[in-house]
Amino acid sequence: MKENFFSAKRIAGMGILLALVIVLQWFGGTIVIGPVQLNFTLVPIVLGAMVFGPWVGAFLGFSSGVIVLIQVIQGLVPFYTLIWTNDPIVTSIVCLSKTTVAGLIAGFIYNLLKNKNQIAASFISSGIVPIINTLIFVIGCMCMSSVRSMASGDGSMLLVYILVSIVTFNFFFEFAISLFLAPALNRVLKAVKYID
Repeated sequence: MKENFFSAKRIAGMGILLALVIVLQWFGGTIVIGPVQLNFTLVPIVLGAMVFGPWVGAFLGFSSGVIVLIQVIQGLVPFYTLIWTNDPIVTSIVCLSKTTVAGLIAGFIYNLLKNKNQIAASFISSGIVPIINTLIFVIGCMCMSSVRSMASGDGSMLLVYILVSIVTFNFFFEFAISLFLAPALNRVLKAVKYID
């Protein structure tokens, strides 16, 4: 088992996916439209979870979260910069946990379902990543005093603000990208016999 985990092919594959996560997250996989950050980085995270397992998915997700946190600290992500100023601890937890947990769960789901139906396993694990990513983001925002202070009156506008202004575009775009690209990439890898 240890030899298989540390094989040259496996380490090279994980290195390529890590490089993709870094390049996409830092340089070109994010399109910012107002407060919304459309992110392509979920694709290599879910692909790593499907190909190499849940712990690699979690590692790739954590790597993405570290880069996001660095960008937030540097003031490069508009909405996150606002919440970082008032809630740095909760913002850090959200940045580091949302893609980490998403990659971990996607890997477990894929492993659980792949022997029954590999295509269904690919779609379900690909779809779960943006769902978990967004869910942790929303829960984190609800815990932040800076976001709560944006709400008016009884706080009902807070949920509307988060869901409409930030989450809607982000979630649906990331969901579509994950559903269409990650299973296709997994099929290509299987076709060239890269993985078992």
